[in-house]
Amino acid sequence: MSCPRVEREVLERMMLSPSASLAEQSKGRGQTEPECEIRTCYQRDVDRIIHSKAFRRLKHKTQVFLQPEGDHYRTRLTHTLEVARIGRTIARGLRLNEDLTEAIAFGHDLGHTPFGHAGERALNDILAEDGGFSHNEQSLRVVDRLEKDGSGLNLTFEVKNGILCHTGKTQPDTPEGRVLRIADRIAYINHDVDDAIRGGILRETDIPEEITRAFGSKHGERINSLILDLINESSKSGEITMSSNTAFLFDSFYDFMYRNVYSNSTAKREESKVSGILGGIFRYYIDNPEMLPEDYRMVASKDGLRRSVSDYVSGMTDKYAIFKYGEIYIPEAWEIR
Repeated sequence: MSCPRVEREVLERMMLSPSASLAEQSKGRGQTEPECEIRTCYQRDVDRIIHSKAFRRLKHKTQVFLQPEGDHYRTRLTHTLEVARIGRTIARGLRLNEDLTEAIAFGHDLGHTPFGHAGERALNDILAEDGGFSHNEQSLRVVDRLEKDGSGLNLTFEVKNGILCHTGKTQPDTPEGRVLRIADRIAYINHDVDDAIRGGILRETDIPEEITRAFGSKHGERINSLILDLINESSKSGEITMSSNTAFLFDSFYDFMYRNVYSNSTAKREESKVSGILGGIFRYYIDNPEMLPEDYRMVASKDGLRRSVSDYVSGMTDKYAIFKYGEIYIPEAWEIR
């Protein structure tokens, strides 16, 4: 009987670009294990991530707007799915490894806090004396240390590197990781426009004319224009990059979003409460470590209490953090019988 994994690895050698990351050439895993007969190492990583508890929690984590009313606003999970699709489209256009790109996409935001970047800033302030907090480093910690009751998912080096380097100054080692880094930005800038218009923060006509002229006036048009430019320019240059004009306008698009959405007082009016909620929960468990769940007490015994508490708090969903804060600090109603 033939081995589907080996057949797939042969197809990768035949079909993918010479610069692509072949599964059979992976640097491997931290803990050696037998290969799957059906899936390549990167396909296995995709499955491990989407079956993880941290992945399921993304559906109740904020993307931009805190506690939005309505069913069509993005969550951290829908953002992740959009990033994965954009990343795979780009990877296919460049004949790169789609499975590796998808695995990085599914894992890149697993370490995000409740309440989006407001939660990340709050935890970064709380942990200032410990070196701060960043969601990309926490995402790596989730897959490497926290999942599967502390044993981690044992992902490949290439996936972990892409997760860690999807944001920040350090570029990923693989072209697939560099594709995902840009796909993430394409996804969130464009879907944040969509959500901001839905929430009454922006109107279509507010988007600068040079942006609509270059990329299109509709959500799908803008994404398609950016993907096409990235594929065309990368194919010519051999690097994962946009053309200089598109890159300039894309940066201008981000600046527009920062001024009008990401720092908008209406969109961010509830964020001042986030530091109080997360700070209150954090202090409670520092003062009462015996109240931590058992698996986090085990983490504390090895990595220290502050590290463990930050793991627990950062892993909470928005709803659970609000519930937990209320459970800790808000008195229960009682009645005289």
